[in-house]
Amino acid sequence: MSLEQAEDLKSFERRLTEYIAFLGPATRRSRIILIVVSVCTATGAWTWLFDPMTSQVAFIHSLWNHPFFTISCITLIVLFLGGIHKRVVAPSMYPFLKIH
Repeated sequence: MSLEQAEDLKSFERRLTEYIAFLGPATRRSRIILIVVSVCTATGAWTWLFDPMTSQVAFIHSLWNHPFFTISCITLIVLFLGGIHKRVVAPSMYPFLKIH
């Protein structure tokens, strides 16, 4: 490897390290949002599934009776369609970098 290639590699690693460090706060915020919405969806699903009226009414009506579950489920779907999973996973794709 030539000296020029080594310098290019070092500068690339420096830029990549800066980029991963820049992603840190946004990733932390995205993880917290994803955890909160997932817990809300799981809690809402628990109440929705164990409601005795759920099996006696139509599906849409049962969702209408449980707005907490419905809203949290829609929010979770919108977050995934918006790409929150990419923001949560992106920094962990480079485990070999040590960010100081």
